[in-house]
Amino acid sequence: MVKLNHIYTRTGDNGTTGLVDGSRAAKHALRIEAIGAVDEANSALGLAACALPEGERRAALTRLQNDLFDLGADLATPGEDFTPGPMTLRLTPAQTARLEGQIDALNEHLAPLTSFILPGGSEQAARVHVARAAARLAERRMTALAAAEPVNPAALSYINRLSDYLFVLARTLNANGAGDVLWVPGANR
Repeated sequence: MVKLNHIYTRTGDNGTTGLVDGSRAAKHALRIEAIGAVDEANSALGLAACALPEGERRAALTRLQNDLFDLGADLATPGEDFTPGPMTLRLTPAQTARLEGQIDALNEHLAPLTSFILPGGSEQAARVHVARAAARLAERRMTALAAAEPVNPAALSYINRLSDYLFVLARTLNANGAGDVLWVPGANR
C-alpha cells in the first residue's frame, strides 16, 4: 500500500525524478516523457468518465485508469525483465486480450464505417475522442522510448489497443455510430 505523508519531497528540484529501481532520470528523459504522456491519457479518461452516468461504461473507464496507473509503474521500472511480481507491476498480455474482447463486443453493434469520422458528435463521445488522442500520444512517446531502451512488449500492445477501444467506445456513445460526424474531404475548399 502506498502512503504519502508529504506531497513535496524537494528531491526533484534538480530536474530529476526517481524511478522504481532507485535510479534517477532527467525530467525530460524519454522514459519520463512516456510516463507523463500516460498520465495525461489517464487524466483525459477521468474527464471522459465524468461525462458518463454511473454504470458499466463509467466503471470500464475507471478500470482503464487503474491499468494506466499500472502502465506508469511499468514504465518507471527500467530493465529487461518484464515478468510481473508481487513488488513489480508489469502489464500482461491478458490485459490487452481483455481490451480486444471489449472492442469486439462494442463493435458488434456498430455499422461499418463508410468514411473517416471527426472527433465529436455527443459531448460524451468527444471527451472519449480526447482520451483516444492522448492515448495515441502516449503510444508515440512509448515507442520513442522503446527505440532507445527496453520497454515491455505487453505495455506497447496495450496502449495501441487502448486507442482502438476508445475509438469504438466513442462511436458507441454516438448512438452506435448514428451520431458520428463524417469527414467530408475537401468540403471547405
